[in-house]
Amino acid sequence: MRTGLEGKTALITGASRGIGKAIAFALAEEGANVVLTSRRQESLDEVAAEIKAAHPGAGVLAKAAHVGDAAAASAAIDAAITAFGGLDVLVNNAGVSPHFGPLVEIDAGQAAKTVEINQYGVVLWTQLAWKAAMERHGGTVINIASIGGMVTEHNIGYYNATKAAVIHLTRQFAVELAPKVRVNAIAPGLVKTKLASGLWEGNEDSIAKALPLGRLGVPEDIAGAAVFLAGECSSWMTGQTMVVDGGSVIRPAIA
Repeated sequence: MRTGLEGKTALITGASRGIGKAIAFALAEEGANVVLTSRRQESLDEVAAEIKAAHPGAGVLAKAAHVGDAAAASAAIDAAITAFGGLDVLVNNAGVSPHFGPLVEIDAGQAAKTVEINQYGVVLWTQLAWKAAMERHGGTVINIASIGGMVTEHNIGYYNATKAAVIHLTRQFAVELAPKVRVNAIAPGLVKTKLASGLWEGNEDSIAKALPLGRLGVPEDIAGAAVFLAGECSSWMTGQTMVVDGGSVIRPAIA
């Protein structure tokens, strides 16, 4: 089944590593032009070179931009449109979790940073993509949420609260931007990334045994879902959150 992504242009925030990097690779493999954004240009250039080596014909642009910086975000979107003639897919992937511990211990700076990147970043980049391109030509937005936005967990409660907000923003944007733009989310379970390393390092085997599918996720698991949501196969789907978690949320409460 064809994805219809060949020749389309996708911009991915937080594309220098982990899930964002895997999504960029997967979309490039489907023939899409990919625009990589993150804070550090050097890291983005390395990923761009890897994608070009794996897919010599791929259109790749690396543009550093802090997720919460409106001017930098606007410049990145404008650069994508200038380079490739449009913007068809936006993947709001960038995320942070500066506080690890109970909610009663989080400070104002940690709280503000978490909201700025995880929550406001989704709003900002979607607004800009809509106004610069998608309002006229349509498109698809994919937000990377988390199963943490659906459940309670120790030590990452504030991060989870922002991901719950992302799930709601997905539904709200899906209503407001219809019918031209489809907006969906992916809620990963525990994926082996640097961001989540504090949750799984040293405990991988025991966590994996508790999951119905018997292993932790890898970034490529999420990339496959992103390709589906970006492409034509999901053309009658909007406002939904796709859970990709190895069965984590369906585990019995008491084994």
